This record gives sequence, structure tokens and C-alpha cells, in this order.
Amino acid sequence: MIQKNIRELVQYGLLTGLIEKEDQIYTTNRLLELFELDELEEAEENIEVTVEDLERILGEMLDYAYEKGILSENGVVYRDLFDTRIMSMLVPRPSEVIREFHDKYEKDPKQATDYFYQLSQDTDYIRRYRIKKDQKWISSTKYGDLDITINLSKPEKDPKAIAAAKNAKQSGYPKCLLCMENEGYAGRINHPARQNHRVIPVTINGSRWGFQYSPYVYYNEHCIVFNSSHIPMKIEHDTFCKLFDFVKQFPHYFVGSNADLPIVGGSILSHDHFQGGCYEFAMAKAPVERNFTVKGFEDVEAGIVNWPMSVIRISHKDSDRLVAMADVILEKWRGYSDEAVFIYAETDGEPHNTITPIARRRGDKFELDLVLRNNITTKEHPLGVYHPHANLHHIKKENIGLIEVMGLAVLPARLKGEMEHLAEAILSGADIRKDEELEKHADWVEAFLPGYQDVNRENIMEILHKEIGNVFMQVLEDAGVYKRDEEGQAAFDRFTASIN
Repeated sequence: MIQKNIRELVQYGLLTGLIEKEDQIYTTNRLLELFELDELEEAEENIEVTVEDLERILGEMLDYAYEKGILSENGVVYRDLFDTRIMSMLVPRPSEVIREFHDKYEKDPKQATDYFYQLSQDTDYIRRYRIKKDQKWISSTKYGDLDITINLSKPEKDPKAIAAAKNAKQSGYPKCLLCMENEGYAGRINHPARQNHRVIPVTINGSRWGFQYSPYVYYNEHCIVFNSSHIPMKIEHDTFCKLFDFVKQFPHYFVGSNADLPIVGGSILSHDHFQGGCYEFAMAKAPVERNFTVKGFEDVEAGIVNWPMSVIRISHKDSDRLVAMADVILEKWRGYSDEAVFIYAETDGEPHNTITPIARRRGDKFELDLVLRNNITTKEHPLGVYHPHANLHHIKKENIGLIEVMGLAVLPARLKGEMEHLAEAILSGADIRKDEELEKHADWVEAFLPGYQDVNRENIMEILHKEIGNVFMQVLEDAGVYKRDEEGQAAFDRFTASIN
């Protein structure tokens, strides 16, 4: 079987363009070496493969490697490390990828990103067969259609791998998952392999950055743009300049930055980076519900967006005008307090106010969304006042970062099984409070179920999906510093008026 698998993988490389005909013998020999084989046996049948065959081919190769002792353990972490090594035999060198990217960029930036996105999938850096497992649906709300995803593409680590990672020597190389040094790295038990990973160097606002795709692609062409130096996130003047410099180079992409404070920031605050892509989120589609003007910026369109979080949108043909106005808004917000609505710029010397910025092209204009954030905590809300409140933690407890801010819920994998079991419990009339797994959902079910007259096997998952969407809408409302009631919106107006 391994002989056939090697032929199949080489054929996959030819099919996807990862290798050319002249590379066929060379690639075959590298694979023979990897699997400790001396020769490729004669075979009469013609090998035909499709892109969809890759998961099976790699799976059979991994089984063989484990049987022969080439792979020491058979858990998913070890298999992922080894199949990345297998795929590295087919991946072009960084210089080749960069050259091809630039050749295509000279014709059209979209051609370049199309090529790189396809390559990132064909090399199995983006594991298409896992991404397909993610559950996704659209949930209609008063703020527009929110995207809901139950993330199933990150495999659960087995106990043996968790124990091994705990006991493994801690390494500072690469310093984090976003460092340039990940490109080509073999990985270890507590750090993913990246031999099939490629990075495109880009110059942003005069500094060296890297451009890559997320291996988990939560939305179309989900890219990550990261500083070549391992320096912390910081929202400042240069941030706005860099965002616009990127969208000028890649006008078909939006790009945004997580906030730079804990709780309201992303999962990696230690490395300066942005996220972007070719996708229009619900927040980008949301209209401005009322406009305001700022003295000295009367030529800039500015308004408050109809969105559960607190968003200021500014628009102009000249990005420099937007950067200048964003500087003013950021400086004002950093020091702004309004005790009437529990907004404190700092407590005991700890700063709380920051911004999540998102930049995009809109026709012949540039557009910048500035999402006001505050990370204050209290005894009642120890994880954050402007964070999902405890009554929503049964669905979403994690931080609300850039992706969620824009209207895409990334929900934990546990919900797949829990919702399947919850559906059965509701249909059978079981006591949810007596079920250890489902008890946390009991208050939620008791609140929404009376609103449905007919609940049956055909519509139960549709109902649960709709109600999960409503929970995510509430999550975003919790994260909004200015609430969507009359008092909250009046306070928002007080802030915009104070910018003058």
C-alpha cells in the first residue's frame, strides 16, 4: 500500500501544480527516503487521484509509518507533525513562492492572492477536509445576518499528547505562532509543524511584515499580516497608517487589528498583527444610523453604526484625513470617562479604553470603523463588564476579538455534541437540569421554548441554531460599551460631541 500511496501523492503534486513533471523522480525518491524504502516497485496500473483523495492518502501513509515504527505515537498531534513533514516534500521553496506571487501581483493583486490561497490549501497547510467539518449557518437578527461557526477543524489533543506537552522542554523558538521563524519549522509536541507553510514578505508603512493565511480560515481568504519582529500589539497612529497601506496594496481585502488590552484583545497580544480577507461581514453591511461632525474634519463623513457594539465609521477619499481623525478619536477615547454609564478610562492607574479598528475600500473612498472597547472588571463581572456575561457562558465565554466584533461567532467544538443531545432531550421531554452535560443550558431552554408552538424532529436544530444566533447577538450587546437603549445612545452622543 505504501508504494501505491507514494505514487498517489506524487500524482497529487502534479495535479495541483505543487511539482512539475521534471520533479517527479526527485519527489518520489525523497518520499522513499522518508519511509525508509530502497526502491519503488514496478506498477502496471495508471494512478489517478483527485484533490479529495489527499486525506485518505495521508491517512494510509501515517498508518504505515506507525506500523513500521517510523512514527512513534499514533495520536492526532504526532500524526499532524508527521503528515506535515510528508507534505513538505511537495512544497516549493519560499523564494519560488515569493517570485510567483510577485509575478502575478504585477498583473493583478487579486491574481496573486488567489494563487497564494490556493497554494496554502494544496500544501495541506489549510486542511480542507477539516475545515469542511465546521458547522456554519447564518442567523438573522435586528442588526443583520450574523455568521455562526462551531469550530471543529482544530483537533482535540489526546491525553498522552497533553501529558507529553506538559513535560516537554519549553523552547523560545519560534517565540510564538506568528513569528517568521515558523516557516519551514518541523514543530514539536507543543508547537505545530509548519514545513508546508509559506510567508510572503510585504512592506507596510516602511516596515517589514509577513503575509499568510490562517490555517483555520474562519471566513473566505482569512489572512494574517504580522510584524517581522516579535513586538506587542499597540493601537496608535502607525496602526492606522499600516491598515490603510495594506488595503492600498490589496484593495480587494479588508484588514483590521485586535485591540491592545487583555480581555478585549485577541488571543496573541504579544505579537503585533492584523487579520483581513476577502469577505464582507455583517458589521461592514450595517448602516450608519446617525451622523456627527468633528471640528476641523467637516469634510470627513462620520457616524454611529447600527450595531450591537459601539462603532464609529469615518469615510473619505483621502486616507490621510481618516488617519488624522482616527488619531483624535483614539486620543479622546483613551482618556474618556462617563461614570453615569460606567465608563472609566482607568482605575488604580490601569488603562481600560482602547479601540478595535477595521479598514476597507468602499468604491473610490476609504472607510475606517473604530470599535470602542473597555476592559474594566468588577466582582460581579470578573471576566469583564464589556464581555459576555455569565448567563451566556453556556454558549460563548471566550474573549470577543476582531472576528466576533465584525459579526462572526467562533463557538467551541463542545456545542456540536451538546446541541445534538439537547435536541433529543427537548423532543423526549427529559429533565435537562438532571443532565450533567446539558444542565448549563436549562435556563436558556426554559426561556425560549415557550415561544415555539410546534417543536418537532424536523425543526428542532433550526430552532437551536436561531436561538444560538440570538445568544451571540446578546454577547455582542454585552461587549458594547454604549448600550442600545436610550440612555446608552445618549451617552454615545455625548462622547462624539466631546471629540470637538
